[in-house]
Parts: sequence; structure tokens; C-alpha cells
Amino acid sequence: MTFWIITCAMAAMVAALLARAMARGAKVGPEDAAAYDLRVYRDQLAEVERDVARGVVPPEDAERARTEISRRILAVGAAEGKTPATGKGSPRIVYGLLALVVVAGSLLLYRSVGAPGYGDLGLADRIAFAEEMRENRPSQQAAEDSLPAMPAEPGITEEFQTLMTRLRETVAKRPEDLQGHQLLATNEARIGNFSAAAGAQAEVLRIKGDSATAADYSDYGEFLVLAAGGYVSPQAETALRAALGRDAQDGRARYYVGLMMVQTGRPDVAFRIWDGLLRRGPEDAPWIAPIRAQIMPVATLAGVDYEMPQASAARGPSAEDIEAAGDMSAEDRMEMIGGMVAGLSDRLATEGGPATDWARLITSLAVLDRAEEARRIYDNALDVFAGDAAALDIISRAGQQAGVAE
Repeated sequence: MTFWIITCAMAAMVAALLARAMARGAKVGPEDAAAYDLRVYRDQLAEVERDVARGVVPPEDAERARTEISRRILAVGAAEGKTPATGKGSPRIVYGLLALVVVAGSLLLYRSVGAPGYGDLGLADRIAFAEEMRENRPSQQAAEDSLPAMPAEPGITEEFQTLMTRLRETVAKRPEDLQGHQLLATNEARIGNFSAAAGAQAEVLRIKGDSATAADYSDYGEFLVLAAGGYVSPQAETALRAALGRDAQDGRARYYVGLMMVQTGRPDVAFRIWDGLLRRGPEDAPWIAPIRAQIMPVATLAGVDYEMPQASAARGPSAEDIEAAGDMSAEDRMEMIGGMVAGLSDRLATEGGPATDWARLITSLAVLDRAEEARRIYDNALDVFAGDAAALDIISRAGQQAGVAE
């Protein structure tokens, strides 16, 4: 409320200063000019009389000067009498309208482009503020403690609960049982006990040591996030960073790092991460749906005029499509597959797509005995996904299957 009081007071002061300037200007009008001219002409008449008394001006010249000055005085008087009277109420109305426009216009403009309660920070200050927020955010334990108790997962039978109890007891007695901890983590997550799932997954990481994979760390980070109700804690971020250290293209870890950026005041970074994941696909990846549900407001916060990429429609013929075409004639079958391949090729050329779609196009062209075209697509895909180890692996396997990889 204090902010709005100060804002309105400042707008009123500006309006008052403008009104004062207009009032001063209004005082300089025809009446003031006429009064000034009359004073000048009277001074001239007095000067003529003094010159006559001193003998400087002859009487006949003095008479002509008096006549001319008197004529000018009469002309000023006549012009003053014709000046229309100005209503005293008009300036007040104008000043009132001016104040209303300044105050109301300022408030409307601020409502459109301002942010009440948020300081006018430069970019460097905003980044520093976000970094401070990130460093001082609550821990995993604090986040979990702030949440209400999780209700029991519906549909869990008494028999399953008994099996879970036995599994927990068995794993507790066998701390080095890797498979037991993996099974426990999976099943704890299945019943919504994500805190216990994270604990079991932490044991998996301990047992595996340096051989732990990116997926192992992504599982751990995801369990921590879910246990904290969707909040990415410092501990979860450490796990996600470890996953990205092993596989920079890990989609799940990248998604949660983007979520952490949103939560710590960096929607610009989150937008770049999520937009890249959305464009890379594949469309059925588990992180695509949540990105589509959240990226538009994140783009707005990042100041990006964003148009979300449409979900890929034509994906080309799958193995099932080709098998289903077995009952067709050879000509019809090749025509059907050729049409699907053409649609996929056109989409990849204009819109791009995930590595899996490029791989499908390469193998489909090989089925159609279009080896040269498959080789060109293969070489193009290698350029498109240069630097993406996971995607290049998919493309290389497709090229080997199609017989076009060198």
C-alpha cells in the first residue's frame, strides 16, 4: 500500500507542476501586452514634454509627436476593448483534466509494464539475486519436513504390504546386496514412498561407486524431487549434476535442472533447457508432457515471444506398419511405405525431429532399396546431431542396420 501512496503522490506533484507552468503561461495574454504598450506611450508623451521644456524639440514637431502617440494610445484602447473575456472556470477544468490524465495514465501504464513490490534491478543484480536464492534455498530434509504426511497409495493390497515389509527386512540385513536395494528403491517409489526410495537408491550409488551410471544418478535425483513435493533441493541438484557429468544429454536430469532454474529465479535458463529438450524429443519421452504443460509461462517470464513446436505427427513406417503391409500386393505395399517415408522426410527437412525419427527414415529408405538416399540422410543426420553422443549412437546403429555406415 505504501508503494501506491508514494506513486500517486509523485504523479500529483508532476500534475501540479504542469498546471503551474500552464497558469503562468496563461497570464501572459493580450491584456498584459496592452497595459505594457500604454505605459510605453505615456512615457513617450512625458519625454516629449521634457524635450519641449528644454528647447530640444520645436513646438510644431512636438505637436506632431503628441498627435501620433495619442493615436497609438487610442488604438491600444480600442483593441483592448475587443479582447474577449476569458471564463475563470475554464483553466480549472483544464488543470483538473490534466491531473486526472497524469495520475490515471501513470497507474495504467505501470499496471501494464510494471511489477508492484519488485525492485528495479539491473540484469547483473537479478542474476546475483537468483544465485543467492539458489545458494540459500532450503535443504532436502527441510523441504520434506514441511510437507504433510503422504497418504497411503490406493490399490496396495495387504499381501503386497507384507512382501514390502519382508523386502525391507531382508535388505536391512544384507547392506551390500545391490539387486535388493534396486528392487527396494523401485517398489518404494511404486507405492509413493519416495523418501524411502531415495534412501535405497543412495545405497545403490554407494555400492556401485564409480561404476554408477547417469540413469542411477537421475533416479536418485528424481526420487529426491518427488519426496520434496516437486522442489529441487541442493542435494537433488548435486545428484542431477552428477548424472549430467556422465551423460550431458540425459533428458530427465536436464528437465529437473530446468525446473530448479525456474524455482531459483532463472526462467531464461530454464526456457533454453526445456525448449532444447522439446525440440530434440522423442515425443513419447516422459519429460515432454510436463515441459509442454509449463513452458509457456516460463517463456513469458523469460521475455520470449514463444510458439510451442507442434507434436510430431508423421513418424514414418514402423516395423509393425511394414509387417501389416504383408497382405498387400508388392506394388501397393511399396506405394504405402513410400508415402509414409516421403511424409517423414518432408517433416524432418522442414521442422527437424529427434534422432529416433532420423534413424527410422534411414532404415525405411534401406527397405525401399534407396541406398543412396539413405546414405545422404545418414550423413545429414551426423551433421545435425554433431556433439550429441546419445543421438549419434542411435544414428550410427541405424546406419549400420541400413548398410550405409562407414
